[in-house]
Amino acid sequence: MQDTMEKRTVLVVCTGNTCRSPMGEAWLNARLAGKGWVAKSAGVAACDGVAASPEAVEAMQEWNMDLSRHRSRRLTPVLVQEADVILAMTEAHRREILRRFSQAGPKTFLVNGFGVGEPQDMVDPFGGSVDVYRHTRDELARALGDFLVWLAERNKG
Repeated sequence: MQDTMEKRTVLVVCTGNTCRSPMGEAWLNARLAGKGWVAKSAGVAACDGVAASPEAVEAMQEWNMDLSRHRSRRLTPVLVQEADVILAMTEAHRREILRRFSQAGPKTFLVNGFGVGEPQDMVDPFGGSVDVYRHTRDELARALGDFLVWLAERNKG
């Protein structure tokens, strides 16, 4: 139990916590296993307890990552406080996080803000085909890979 307490946390945030943020959480947990980090996810407008979208489950299953047990949760003060890094899917999400939790400013970033070029929003696949979700999954993997490089460069991961 103490090992879990010592882990650092990255919180991935989107709107409803059924598509982008659970996919990001699963990808990060697969890559960060055994490295002292754990990923969690939440939504700025989520209802607690909603399953991940079937298309998100299918897209991640293709990479052997299981979202079938994921249940959405709303962004809470405790989640924000416990997070060492918060990754928002869009600028609107980032602004909403900071509106609610101004103290989170120094640790809140756009998920697409670690590579070359200007930070940009991660497109919401909600309501799209599984191919749209695959595209989002692939974009998330690229963006989160850049984030892991950023962590490593700062000796944080």
